[in-house]
Amino acid sequence: MEQMTIQTAVEQAAQTLERLREEAPSVHCLTNTVAQAFTANCCLALGLRPSMTDTANEVAYFVRDARALLINLGTLAPERRETIGIAVDLMRDEQRPWVLDPVFVDVSEPRAAFARELTRLQPAIIRGNANEITALAPTGDDPVAALAVEAMTTVMCTGAVDRIVAGRTQIEVLNGTPLLAQVTATGCAGAAITAAFAAIEPDMAIASLSSALVMGIAGEMAAREASGPGSFAMHLVDRLSTIRPEDLTNFARARR
Repeated sequence: MEQMTIQTAVEQAAQTLERLREEAPSVHCLTNTVAQAFTANCCLALGLRPSMTDTANEVAYFVRDARALLINLGTLAPERRETIGIAVDLMRDEQRPWVLDPVFVDVSEPRAAFARELTRLQPAIIRGNANEITALAPTGDDPVAALAVEAMTTVMCTGAVDRIVAGRTQIEVLNGTPLLAQVTATGCAGAAITAAFAAIEPDMAIASLSSALVMGIAGEMAAREASGPGSFAMHLVDRLSTIRPEDLTNFARARR
């Protein structure tokens, strides 16, 4: 999408949402235990087919049928490292996309070291917050761009403004609400949705843009109905179930 205008990119993201609804891709989520239920509910609301099995002796049975894989490093127990290795190897063998969500690598050096190993295994997208991306990136003034170059992949840095870097393509998405940061697992669910878009859209910048717009706009809609973080979580799932392609074209706030 290097030569696209932002309007064209948003229109393509809207079309990608329509295809997501039609194709209902299966996504296997190796995510943290805190996030499993909420992530599954958000995926189901969008019409996806999530699976969450995280045991080494079973994961291959689920991953082999998945169109995309999420690797989330939260609550990283030692046995999950083996499971992650099996799952990533299977996706690479089948040339299917997988997304790395390097949760809290800025806090734990052993986790950061494991995440750096994973970045060498060709994730389709690395999606994390600014602290996580900085912890993985080589030194430099622009950690997001530096990590994208080093890992030779698309990097999505989430926050008040979501930033997507893929080669010479850079996009910023301004949609969202502070309530997204007040409910645990919204970022984890967003990473699973990113993996789902990667399953159906070969341009990882468009896949990342699509997921950022869906979560940001659904979050804004939910915030208007919510009275606080608890009701926001409920309304977010509802709005993910009803968000339409035209909502992306009508309400997107994005820039190059």
